[in-house]
Amino acid sequence: PKVAFRETISSPVSFEFTHKKQSGGAGQYGKVTGVLEPLPPEHYTKLEFLDKTVGTNVPKQFVPAVEKGFLEACEKGPLTGHKISGVRFVLEDGAHHMVDSNEISFIRAGEGALKQAMDKANVCVVEPIMSVEVVAPVEFQGVVIAGINRRHGVITGQDGAEGYFILYADVPLNEMFGYSTELRSGTEGKGEYTMEYCRYQPCLPSSQEELINKYLEATGQLPAKKGKAKS
Repeated sequence: PKVAFRETISSPVSFEFTHKKQSGGAGQYGKVTGVLEPLPPEHYTKLEFLDKTVGTNVPKQFVPAVEKGFLEACEKGPLTGHKISGVRFVLEDGAHHMVDSNEISFIRAGEGALKQAMDKANVCVVEPIMSVEVVAPVEFQGVVIAGINRRHGVITGQDGAEGYFILYADVPLNEMFGYSTELRSGTEGKGEYTMEYCRYQPCLPSSQEELINKYLEATGQLPAKKGKAKS
């Protein structure tokens, strides 16, 4: 099972990128400048593109190409290879060349601008958090709470009735694997739980580091750890 981690940025970062290629005959030329901004946390899963250009430095017919390049480049983040989201690409200005500018030039410029901004930005990994509700007999309350804490859950409330208690918690989806088995064995089969998607929020630094190292190993930029089976 794979969790949909996302990469985002924590503060705005400016970009200025020129794509040019000259190889006999018509070349390629496109330049874009602007800012990559973080979206508020409730929009961690979104991507936005804003055209603030005035005049014809970036001809209007090429603006969609810049957006396309930006969106394509968001498919793979620099830290962990997960998609980039929760950012707004603000195109402020740029430049074109009468002969050498075409759609592909500006697609490449949009891609390059995003990559440049991500290289400069403070990038963080965000993960899906689930709202979890656990119901179990009161005598297992300590076991259940310990289990949720161990999975880096944040307990948001408790309730109880007739020998049972209900625990409400927000837990990273990545920490929920294997929970049903653990809950059953820890409560003699009497505990049950439900969960639903709640929001995205930044990973713990330890989880982020683990994801980065996994990605570096997978792409051969880091020697795989010896003696540990690759998960």
